Amino acid sequence: MGNRMSEDLAPENPLGTYLKDRRARLDPAAFGFPPQRRRTAGLRREEVAQRANISPTWYTWLEQGRGGSPSADVLDRIAAALMLTELEREHLFLLGLGRPPEARYSRDEGVTPRLQRVLDALEPTPALIRTATWDVVAWNRASTVMLVDYGSLPPDQRNILRFIFLDPRTREVQYDWERTARFVVSAFRVDAARAGAAAEVEPLVEELSRLSPEFKAMWRDNDVRSHGEGVKQIRHPLLGPLAFEYSAFAVDGRPDLSMVVYNPATPADAAKIQSLIKPEPATAEAPSRVLEDAPATA
Repeated sequence: MGNRMSEDLAPENPLGTYLKDRRARLDPAAFGFPPQRRRTAGLRREEVAQRANISPTWYTWLEQGRGGSPSADVLDRIAAALMLTELEREHLFLLGLGRPPEARYSRDEGVTPRLQRVLDALEPTPALIRTATWDVVAWNRASTVMLVDYGSLPPDQRNILRFIFLDPRTREVQYDWERTARFVVSAFRVDAARAGAAAEVEPLVEELSRLSPEFKAMWRDNDVRSHGEGVKQIRHPLLGPLAFEYSAFAVDGRPDLSMVVYNPATPADAAKIQSLIKPEPATAEAPSRVLEDAPATA
């Protein structure tokens, strides 16, 4: 009785269970393994080990909960061998090492129609979606009247840092341009590093350093700040003083994106924004490029 209870209460092996489940879902024929008789579905342990270039014994130990914690390199190779998605790879690391993998930036173009509808539903609150390199990829009409009509610009020019340092309009509307610029640079640095986008950031940093001595100096300061929330005040060329409480949100399943919402600080500020938002024709296309809708996208 005591032995049976101790077996029932034995610690589970979530990593091993997950690995078994993932390899059972793979078709051996798709990977060139012989279609011989198999006792169970999916790849064998030694086949996963072969694809991951690790010892079959070591892989077997992982599934059995023996041999200690695997290295990040081993988990990466196993993730590739099992054809895991980025979310599945992250789950593998959480099970195996208790932490997510190092950021690996992968930018997808556009947003889903669902995400665009979220932005549109927020009006008259300006809202936009930006990448880790602070390129604006989606927005609502309220955000276009706040300062910039992103749809009127070529996609490669819809970058917030370019607006701040290269567009004279931003200096005119900011009450303290230098303070705003320093904040943007320090928050941008954090976002890019967190997303593992160093390679993607380098050309933009080189361009801005060449065109703006102020950016070059601020970038060299190496300051870092969070862009989580705060208050933004501007001098709108048509509406006069406007105040917003802004918040930045991660987009689940898209580590390359974040949503920034500029909530008007007062009903009067909201009314001013609303006065410039023109009704959009029912047949008009969404103001940003969107991907095909997919049930798997939240």
